[in-house]
Amino acid sequence: MVGSPSVESAYSVAAFATAFPRETTHVEFKSGLGRDPLQEALVAMSNRDGGVILIGVQNDGTVTGKRLDQSTEEQINEIAFAVRDVGRFDCRAVKVGSRDVIAILVERRHEGFSQTSDGRTLIRRGPRNVPLYGADLRDFLNERALHQFERTATALTLDDVDPQLLQEVGDALGGLAVDGEDLVDRLTERGLCQESGKLTVAGALVLTEPESSLALTKAVVEVRRYADDGPNYNRRMTFGGSAQSQIRDATRWIFNELGTDLVVSGLYRFELDRLPEVVIRETIANAVGHRSYEINRTAIVVELRPDRVIVRSPGSLPEPVTIETLRSGQAARNPSLVHMLRRFALAEDAGRGIDVIQDSMRQALLDPPVFQDDGSSVIVSLPLSGQITQRERVWVTDLEQRGAIQPEDRILVVHAGRGEPLTNSLTRELLGTSDSNESRRALQRLRDAGVLRQVGSRGTAQYWLADSIAPPAAYRMSPEQLAQHVLDAARDRPLTNEIVRDLTGLSRGDSLALLRSLVRQGRIRQTGERRGTRYEIV
Repeated sequence: MVGSPSVESAYSVAAFATAFPRETTHVEFKSGLGRDPLQEALVAMSNRDGGVILIGVQNDGTVTGKRLDQSTEEQINEIAFAVRDVGRFDCRAVKVGSRDVIAILVERRHEGFSQTSDGRTLIRRGPRNVPLYGADLRDFLNERALHQFERTATALTLDDVDPQLLQEVGDALGGLAVDGEDLVDRLTERGLCQESGKLTVAGALVLTEPESSLALTKAVVEVRRYADDGPNYNRRMTFGGSAQSQIRDATRWIFNELGTDLVVSGLYRFELDRLPEVVIRETIANAVGHRSYEINRTAIVVELRPDRVIVRSPGSLPEPVTIETLRSGQAARNPSLVHMLRRFALAEDAGRGIDVIQDSMRQALLDPPVFQDDGSSVIVSLPLSGQITQRERVWVTDLEQRGAIQPEDRILVVHAGRGEPLTNSLTRELLGTSDSNESRRALQRLRDAGVLRQVGSRGTAQYWLADSIAPPAAYRMSPEQLAQHVLDAARDRPLTNEIVRDLTGLSRGDSLALLRSLVRQGRIRQTGERRGTRYEIV
């Protein structure tokens, strides 16, 4: 951060006083988390050169302390994201002697300017946050006014649009008449057109093929298939056309190309999607909707690796979003384009896209996605595997298909199926939540449904998998192991089809097929007929 002091993780009291002797243009002290004062400091530093806000420090520099925990960080994020266009910021815990202090490092906003939630524009001057009025405000705005590339007028008019795409946009906007007199006005309201009738860049992205109409040579999605982790790909596909077509076509092709994993569990055969389709669609939609179209010589690149899918989108994250605030922060580089993608039902509502990707990966029992920003592009890695075995995925998928559990219950049931007692704290960790009530409701709902059984109460409560839900042998054993399991049981008593079904969890037909196979092999013999049929060890 320009002009900002560096912040260490720990200081002695004397060293802290030396590093931060008083408030300056780049340093502000706060004793607590007052909403308005913190907003003002965030705005003023965003509009100047950035700086650090030290919480838990009196105006005279006396350290009173403030601990950074999850609740406090959520409170800071809530205050910060109520600010209009705050610069990027980062919260850190700092130890000063025996006390905790929170340091909020604020970066200067490079695109546009910041305002408080009630519309005030402030700038940092010395140790003060000064509101701008009149000529000062006008000069500041002229200097810092944000120019959104997607709102730039092109040379294209409505005569240049694809009629089918215009009808698609009209339908998405609630039945907009494409031959109506107010067409230009309605498109202008959506940022797709200007009053002069010229299409904006956003309009050209959804109403034409921008690669040719705008000469944006790399406004496409390029998919590369790799056989290993090496640099050479063995297949390449390019998806152009309108922005919405790129998302639809690339999603469909990637989903089909990844295919499914065939899992044989006992005598059962299951096909599991390697990656949820909604995850692919939302990741591609995020890349198309939030990429920088000013970087017109770089495509969105999707790498299909043996163990993961990597999506690279040109341009860094839009301010003020960072990797750390990705889930709670909301900002769009191309708001008009993103709005249209939502109207096309190709992107989630504001603030929901990252939630859907992370939650869907967790529900599919895959490892979590990894997000990176290297300064020139945003990179999303989607693992194709997880800590859960394929047979466990098959088992919980079958439970879900039978209506015994919900998708969000999968991870809990798997851990319970491993003989691990579920507690409230473990459940919060597995569900990725800090809400004790949410985890308690999930456990009690599974208990009431007969999936879990509760031992103990309140703080000592543990939840174990109910015996009736435990993974049957059909899911745990190979065909050879199942056969041996049945033979071992036949040594104790004659078997019936019903006994074998209860013993293995196989269906009636699969159980009968297994028994007949053992008869043909001469390992058991069949006596009686119909309901009197018995199978005995040879």
